[in-house]
Amino acid sequence: MAEIEIGIMRHQCLRRRIADEWTLQAELMSWEMHSNDACRKIHWSFTVDDARRVFKEYYPSKLES
Repeated sequence: MAEIEIGIMRHQCLRRRIADEWTLQAELMSWEMHSNDACRKIHWSFTVDDARRVFKEYYPSKLES
């Protein structure tokens, strides 16, 4: 989730030259407040069943023991 948010922030806020650290901080704080107010959600397409299938060798089921 963090990588997704950083990518969105980079795309929406940091695609231009920002003159100084103070302006950068103000821009990021503004973006963060707007982002938090939007209450966006991530809709995962990777299900528990997918995880069990893909990572089966790393996390064996108790039923298989």
